[in-house]
Amino acid sequence: MAGPTAASFDLLGCRDQPWTAPDALELLPENSGPRIEVLRGCVLVTPGGSVDRRAVQLELGHRIRTAARAAGWWAYASANVLSGDDLFLPDLVVLRWSGGGRRAVDIAGIVLLGEIAPAGLIDRPREYAAAGVPYFLRVDLRNRVPTIALYELFEGITAPWPRRRPVPTS
Repeated sequence: MAGPTAASFDLLGCRDQPWTAPDALELLPENSGPRIEVLRGCVLVTPGGSVDRRAVQLELGHRIRTAARAAGWWAYASANVLSGDDLFLPDLVVLRWSGGGRRAVDIAGIVLLGEIAPAGLIDRPREYAAAGVPYFLRVDLRNRVPTIALYELFEGITAPWPRRRPVPTS
């Protein structure tokens, strides 16, 4: 693209090359509505979420933030997460260091990523495990009754927590 352009969603239908996370962060406007993510060169746009989803995100975000601070980590209700050329926007993020003042954080500094279902089109545990994220939290809101599952990265795959460790034999 030649010359500077103002950030605009109009670019979504005009681009003739794969998208990257830096492209999206530079060319698309910040917003508080739809979620904008990039996966394998494609931009994914999903609605911002229901009132129930946002309420769970705020409440759980507060509780996780309290626990993260006690462990010396930082937690956010949402953040742009860079993983190579991909850009994720999970509902909950726990970092090893502060993300303050940044538009996006690198996945290498992530302790936990959380998603509030219904899940999107991406198999997030697999994507996050491939990037080495130690913990994944899934909150399912079917029938307005939250169900929470915590997964731990173990030997390159995510497994429900607490994972069953082999019992040593003597």
